[in-house]
Amino acid sequence: MIAAILICGSLTAVDGDTVRCDGQLMRLLGGGVPFQSGIDTPEIGSHAKCIKERKLALIAKGRLKELLEERGLRIDIKGYDNTPKHRPLINIYRTNGEEIGSKLLKDGFARTWTPHHKNDWCTG
Repeated sequence: MIAAILICGSLTAVDGDTVRCDGQLMRLLGGGVPFQSGIDTPEIGSHAKCIKERKLALIAKGRLKELLEERGLRIDIKGYDNTPKHRPLINIYRTNGEEIGSKLLKDGFARTWTPHHKNDWCTG
């Protein structure tokens, strides 16, 4: 699949691994490969399984929001998910070349994601 580069007039954090570009929800891959590897952050709000996960989700979202405020971000579309909304699966690169999802992973705001693996944010 050929990657596409996207330009957003408005780019906001929805949660720790989802952004909204001009109204379109998009999922961060964190440098991963669609359907094979990526990042996972705690679920926000009613999707959280415990209070700890809900709190961690707000922290991860806050850090992603900070990173999205940087000028000159580059968004690469790597594919689309299998949900009815067909969300773009993306990597966002900072001007220094660092991928934002990988930065969240490195700094402890995210964990690696692989198919059929669920991260437990409540006990770990």
